[in-house]
Amino acid sequence: MDKPLPLYRCEDVRAFEARAMEHDGIDAYALMTRAAAAAFARMKLDWPMARRLCVVCGRGNNGGDGFVFARLARMAGMQVSVVVGMPEPPVVEPAARAFSHWRETGGEEILFAPGTALPDADVMVDALFGIGLSRLPEGIGAALIAAINASGRPVLAMDVPSGLDADNGAAPGAAVKATRTVSFISHKRGLFTGRGRALAGPVELATLDVPIETRASQPPAAWLVEVGQLGRWLRPRQRDAHKGDHGRVLAIGGDHGYGGAIRLCVESALRSGAGLVTVATRESHVAPMLAARPEAMPHAISDAARLRQLAANADVLALGPGLGRSEWSQSLFQAAVALGLPAVIDADGLNLLAITQTRVPDAVLSPHPGEAARLLGTDVPSVERDRFGAAQALVERYDAVVVLKGAGSIVAAHGEVPIVIGAGNPGMASGGMGDVLTGTIAALRAQGLRAFDAACAGTLLHSAAADAAARDGGERGLLASDLFPHLRRLANP
Repeated sequence: MDKPLPLYRCEDVRAFEARAMEHDGIDAYALMTRAAAAAFARMKLDWPMARRLCVVCGRGNNGGDGFVFARLARMAGMQVSVVVGMPEPPVVEPAARAFSHWRETGGEEILFAPGTALPDADVMVDALFGIGLSRLPEGIGAALIAAINASGRPVLAMDVPSGLDADNGAAPGAAVKATRTVSFISHKRGLFTGRGRALAGPVELATLDVPIETRASQPPAAWLVEVGQLGRWLRPRQRDAHKGDHGRVLAIGGDHGYGGAIRLCVESALRSGAGLVTVATRESHVAPMLAARPEAMPHAISDAARLRQLAANADVLALGPGLGRSEWSQSLFQAAVALGLPAVIDADGLNLLAITQTRVPDAVLSPHPGEAARLLGTDVPSVERDRFGAAQALVERYDAVVVLKGAGSIVAAHGEVPIVIGAGNPGMASGGMGDVLTGTIAALRAQGLRAFDAACAGTLLHSAAADAAARDGGERGLLASDLFPHLRRLANP
C-alpha cells in the first residue's frame, strides 16, 4: 500500500532550511546548488532534445536558483539566455554568490522590456519569485509572468510557479502556468489544490539530500492521498458477511423534476457497497427507479411523519440530491436533521442548511465553492483564496466533517490534519457528480467507517473512479453514471 505524502506550509519549509544549515551543516549555497542541479537533471529528462534555454530570474533566492541553473546549462554546452526584470544584481546571499558565479563563467543578462517577447528557446525556466512572494505580482514581475505564458514553450518552474500561493493554492493575480514543477526540500500544500493543480503541472520533489529527520521536524500541514491508499480504508469482507453487516442508507431527495439526482445517489451507494438502500422521494419517481435499479427500495413520501418511520432502520442519511427548496423539501430536511443520525449532506441540503445555520455533528458536508460561500456568508473568490481556511471555518461553524470539492478536494474535521485528494479531473465538472459522491460517502459510513475516514475514502474513491472513466473515453463528455462500474472495481482493492 502506498503511503500518503506529507504536505507543508512555506513557513515549515523555511524552518527545515534553517535546521539543515544549523543542525546538518549544509550551507545555503549548497542547498541552492543542489536545487539547481535537480531541476537541470529533470529538464534533461523531460526535454532531452532541448538546446536553447531561457531562464527568467528574480532578485531573491529563487532567482539565485535560476542563475546556478543557467551556469550549469552553459557549462553543458547549451545556449542560455538569462532574463531579469531589474538591472541591479541580487544583494542577498546566497543569490548574490550565484549571480557572481554566473558572471565569472562569462554569463550575461538581458534586461526585459515590458511589451516585448522573451528570447526564443526550447524550454522556459521560471526562477522569478518562488515561495518568497508576499504580494500580488505587479509591474515588471507581472509582465515577465505574462511573457513566460505567452512564449508558447514548455515551462519548468523551480520550486513553485511564480505568482502561486504555495500555502493555499490560490493565484489571484498573474501566475506562471508550468509544464513541470520541481519542488525543493518538501512538498508545499498549495501545489495540490485549487489553482495549484492547474498551474504546477506534474510535481517532482527534490529533497536536496536534507535528512529525513530534518524534513520531519515539523508536523505536516496536510496529507496528499492517492488511489494506492484506498486499501487503508477498504478492507476485504468476511466470508460469512450478510447484507445487514454493510449498513442501511436512507437517501432523501428527488423533488419534482429532480428524480435523476436521487437515482444517481442511490446507485452510487449500492455500487460502493451499502447493504441496503432505501429512498424517500416523490411518488412520480418510484416506478422509474424500480425499473432502472430494482435493488433500490424507493418509497413515496408526502410528509415528515412517514420519513421518520422509514428512518427507524437507517444507519446513515444521504440528504440533499435533488431535494429542491419547496415546502416539501424544507419539511423533509428539517425532519431529517432532527433525527440526529449520521448524515451526508449535499446539494439542496446544503442550501437549506445555509438558511437554518444548524450545527450537524456526525455529518459530512460536501460543498463546492459556491455552496461553501453560501454556508459561510461570503463569496467564491474568498473561499478560493484560502481553501484550507474555508474548509476549517465550515468545520467550526457546523461542527461537521467537510469535503470542500474542487481541484484537489480538501477533507477537514475537528482534530484531524487536512487531507488533499490527489485524484480527479476536469471531466468531473458536469451535472450529477456531487450526487454520486454523496451516495459513495454515505455507503462507506454505513459500512462502519467513522465520518472523517468515510469522507476521505469516499472522495478518493469517487475521484479515482472518475479518472478511470476518463481513461476509457476522455474527459469531455464524462457522465456521472460512467463512474458506476469503476466505483465497484476500485472499492475492492
